[in-house]
Amino acid sequence: MKGLAKLIATLAGVGYIRPAPGTWGSLVALPWGWLLHVLGGFPLLLLGVVVAFAKGWWATAQMTKDSADHDPSEIVVDELVGQWIALLPLSYAAWSMGLNILVMWPGWIAAFALFRLFDILKPGPVGWADRRGDALGVMLDDVIAGFFAALGVLVLAGLYHGILT
Repeated sequence: MKGLAKLIATLAGVGYIRPAPGTWGSLVALPWGWLLHVLGGFPLLLLGVVVAFAKGWWATAQMTKDSADHDPSEIVVDELVGQWIALLPLSYAAWSMGLNILVMWPGWIAAFALFRLFDILKPGPVGWADRRGDALGVMLDDVIAGFFAALGVLVLAGLYHGILT
């Protein structure tokens, strides 16, 4: 079981890439998020978030059991979940309007940049979740950062489409 947990938590070893394993985890999440969207639209990406969160929580708990480090840098499944959450507004818009999601490439850049910003700076509730010191906290800080990034994507899209054009 420890091997499976390591495979899931590190995204098949991506978490061992240096420097900045969290950024690498977020980058790897992008093509996988695109694939889920292409295969099943917004519903499949949303299901992917839920499944990845559950598996990631389990894998993180397994990897950190009996360890002083509650959030080792090689665990990056949380970045995948948070990044996918940041992509949800783009997926929903493309799915509901029948658009190719890649047409929204500026939104992809915003989703990535905002998620990394909130994940690194850990404002407010993101920092609270990170300070929990357990596997759920490892996952939740990125979930909250992903929600903040998703809100940022919506605000930027609203500004661009409502005010600037």
